Amino acid sequence: MATDLNHVVLVGRITRDVGNDERSFGYIGNGQARANVSIAVNRSRKDSASGNWVEEANFFDVTIWGKQAENLKPYLTKGKQIAVDGYLKQDRWEKDGQKFSRVSIVANNVQLLGGRSDGGQGSGNFAGGASGGFQPRPDFNPEPAPSMGGFGNDSFGGVGNDFPEDIPF
Repeated sequence: MATDLNHVVLVGRITRDVGNDERSFGYIGNGQARANVSIAVNRSRKDSASGNWVEEANFFDVTIWGKQAENLKPYLTKGKQIAVDGYLKQDRWEKDGQKFSRVSIVANNVQLLGGRSDGGQGSGNFAGGASGGFQPRPDFNPEPAPSMGGFGNDSFGGVGNDFPEDIPF
């Protein structure tokens, strides 16, 4: 018997800020937070008629639940690039005798991509960090650390009493 699979991974940009309105962010009856965002995912494809590459944007609704929704709320702003790992969910309803259906994504995990105010460039300006790439601490010493008395390459396969009292991790 075949097993069904419903798994989605998308990387796109948020199309509108998550505000304090009930539609984009709120709490359900049991106190669990819910954030609704819309993301635009761009895709390049070759046009079969002209043979030229064409850019097309697809828009997807994403629901983020719980602590993740609360923690991400300040960062879910228009233009911010995110990666979403989740599953598809279909909602069906009837209104005035007419049937409606909508497919959305329920996020299991959301990763913020790019910098704090990337503006589409992925500049790497993270909160509290320096722009312009990696910079070592001023007290950084590239010299190797001193040996931890008897705990060296030759200790492997020994009796086991060569370990220091405190493990450094």
